[in-house]
Amino acid sequence: LLAHIRPRYRLMVELVYGSGLRLLECLRLRVKDIDFDYGRISVRDGKGLKDRVTMLPGRLRRPLKEHLAHAKAVHERDLQLGFGSVYLPEALHRKYPNAHRSWMWQYVFAAGKRSVDPVSGRVQRHHVLEKNLQNAVANAVRAAGITKPASCHTFRHSFATHLLEDGYDIRTVQELLGHKDVSTTMIYTHVLNKPGIGVKSPLD
Repeated sequence: LLAHIRPRYRLMVELVYGSGLRLLECLRLRVKDIDFDYGRISVRDGKGLKDRVTMLPGRLRRPLKEHLAHAKAVHERDLQLGFGSVYLPEALHRKYPNAHRSWMWQYVFAAGKRSVDPVSGRVQRHHVLEKNLQNAVANAVRAAGITKPASCHTFRHSFATHLLEDGYDIRTVQELLGHKDVSTTMIYTHVLNKPGIGVKSPLD
C-alpha cells in the first residue's frame, strides 16, 4: 500500500504507522518535536490534551532529515520575502512573541502554499490539510486493489497490532498510543485472541 502513496504524503503515512500517531498528531508536529539524537518524537496536546513520547523509526531518520532540509530552505525563503510565520496558541505567542517566525516552531509538514490566518491576519504556512492526506491514502487503497475498508487510522491500528504480535506488553503499547485507559488498547488484541491465528499447521 505504501508504494501507491504519492511521495509527498508517503513520509507522513510512514510516521503514522511507524510511530503510532493519530492523523492530526502527525500533521501538527513541529520541528522541535523531532529528536534525532534520542530517536524519539514528542507528541504535544494529543487526544485529551495529553503529551507523550513515542519512537522515531530508524529507517525514517534519513528521509525525514532530507525533508526537513528542504522545508527549512522554503522557510528561509519565506523569511526573506517578509513571511515565515506559523500559527501558535495565543498564550504561547504572548510568552514568546517572536517564536512564530522561528524555524523550530514551524510545522514538519507545512502546506505548499501560504495562507492568511483568519484570527491574526498574518500570512503564514499552516500544516498540510487533513483531507489531503486522507484523500492520498484513499487513492492508494484503490490503486492497490484493496477491497477491505482502510484509512489513515488503519496504519495506527497496524502499529499497535504488530507490536503486540511481536511480544511487547500491553502497557508499553498503551503509552506509545497515548491511551488514557488500557481497555482502549485491549481492542487491538482481538486479532491475537482468535484461535488458530499464528499457529503453524503440522502439514507445513
